[in-house]
Amino acid sequence: MGSPKKAASGPTMAEQADRHELYQASVQNSEFEIDFMDATFEELVGRKAISMREDFCGTAISSVEWIKRRRGNTAVSVDNDPEVLDWGRQRNLAPLSNDQRKRIELIEADVRDVKTDKVDMIQAYNFSYWFFQERKMLLDYFKSLRESLVDDGLLFLDIFGGSECYQTQKEKRKVDGFKYVWDQYEFNAITYELKCAIHFHFPDKSKMKNAFTYTWRVWGARELREILADAGFSETIIYRQEFDDETDEALDEYVATEEADDFACWLGYLVARP
Repeated sequence: MGSPKKAASGPTMAEQADRHELYQASVQNSEFEIDFMDATFEELVGRKAISMREDFCGTAISSVEWIKRRRGNTAVSVDNDPEVLDWGRQRNLAPLSNDQRKRIELIEADVRDVKTDKVDMIQAYNFSYWFFQERKMLLDYFKSLRESLVDDGLLFLDIFGGSECYQTQKEKRKVDGFKYVWDQYEFNAITYELKCAIHFHFPDKSKMKNAFTYTWRVWGARELREILADAGFSETIIYRQEFDDETDEALDEYVATEEADDFACWLGYLVARP
């Protein structure tokens, strides 16, 4: 008699998981980001923002949060990936009311070429604009953003810096029900090209490797400010994440500053006025 066959096991947790759901749970904090944008706009401009454009929107979760914030808020969400836009329509827009859905528009297009009505705020988050590795390409993009803002509008970008930007490394973080892995697996110290990936690990030991991959140029804050000035923006403000003085843990607080200590890694927002 041969040995008994192993019972067929079902699909792993990785095979059953949805990468967009995992990304929203582990990377995006749209409520906090909208809080920051809303408060910063009112502080700098002196009125409440109404219209927003979300570039590299992915699942458009930030636009959905903006629509929910106040009756009358409008959003335009731009991405060139039809698959992720469809996911956003089905999962994030479908639960909205009819009125809310009328106030959000999803556009499949290259963010450099899209033409939209002028808006109060534009956000380009999750470092997606680092995809533009040539200065002229990034300058042209910033010029188009300036033209897409109202006269007293604001552009919001996220940035990070510190020595860890220029290293290969992995960061692992537990999230509810899985583990998020940020993998900087290749860096070219001449071109500043950084190759990264996001993996997800699960309690049953299964893994979703390379759920998302990126090839970026690491842009420094000073470089970005100079390019924004060349694009016609009149002022840029850096908001750097605060750290706990005793534990050195990062806090959900961002302050306007012109200085940063030699942190291994710091996160921040860059806000630009036309």
